Amino acid sequence: MEHVELQRKPRIVVIGGGTGLSVMLRGLKEKPVDITAIVTVADDGGSSGILRNELQMPPPGDIRSVLTALADVEPLLSLILQYRFQVGTGLAGHSLGNLILAALTDITGDFVTAVQEMNRVFAVRGRVLPASNQAIVLKAIMEDGTLVVGESKIPKADGRIKRVFIEPTNVTPLAEAVQAIREADAILCGPGSLYTSLLPNLLVPGIAEEIVKSNAVKLFICNVMTQPGETDDYSVSDHLDAIYDHLGQHLFDYVIVNNGEIPPQVQAKYAEKGSKAVHLDLEEVTKRGYRIIADRLVLFRTYLRHDAEKLSDHIYQLVESWMLRKK
Repeated sequence: MEHVELQRKPRIVVIGGGTGLSVMLRGLKEKPVDITAIVTVADDGGSSGILRNELQMPPPGDIRSVLTALADVEPLLSLILQYRFQVGTGLAGHSLGNLILAALTDITGDFVTAVQEMNRVFAVRGRVLPASNQAIVLKAIMEDGTLVVGESKIPKADGRIKRVFIEPTNVTPLAEAVQAIREADAILCGPGSLYTSLLPNLLVPGIAEEIVKSNAVKLFICNVMTQPGETDDYSVSDHLDAIYDHLGQHLFDYVIVNNGEIPPQVQAKYAEKGSKAVHLDLEEVTKRGYRIIADRLVLFRTYLRHDAEKLSDHIYQLVESWMLRKK
């Protein structure tokens, strides 16, 4: 079959936050694509939480991680951005990248402008945008009726999550984020913490609605392992059901999942922390109308991580064929 070249780079919007998203973006930025990452501003733990409370700014942590993943700079500069002070009164626990974002927010007078300047200064391949210019408080109602306040506290609440919601409820989505979704050829959600990274973005008023209206191909990238205190014993369909239950509509066309074997010694290591492989219940996922792309998508070093290169290959091939079909 003759290969047809695309006339322009596919515009891909990636939604989420945390380590999983950063790992995937390191692979995706090597493809000929135009990336916009829309990142959560609900973090309230550690360095981000301190800066959020003391400087009244949106939390910078997830933004910093994604900026670092997409930055086209020397490896040493990436290490500097991620560097976390171990000692020092007031400094211990802070990441240097967070402090730079805090300084830029003060200099420019605006968090979004600060993020845009970081995009420029660190030669980011694509754009990183906060979901909103306001800090969001994430709250959860547990199955036993307990209310838990704060993104960092929810996984430690020792119970099953029934529902999460954000405050203020009338938070405004960033106009550039909404525009990016409208112009996207592909919208990716995940990988990342279901309740504390993915849903806080999707619950920002207007974000999910724009995804539903979009003609882009929409993909959910499922986590490889369950997350203690968040997705204990969840299957792939449980992840999708949680998103549907919160938003009341189907967001995705495709689900990308790992079906590779995880070595027993690796499973045992994760089991010590209460984590296990997310079960691929193929029939249930298909019954809900999703199409599945399953492959061996994991690498094991110190931790299990998505194989960024292989995952990016699947995403690019799917987006490319989607765009060619639309021509």
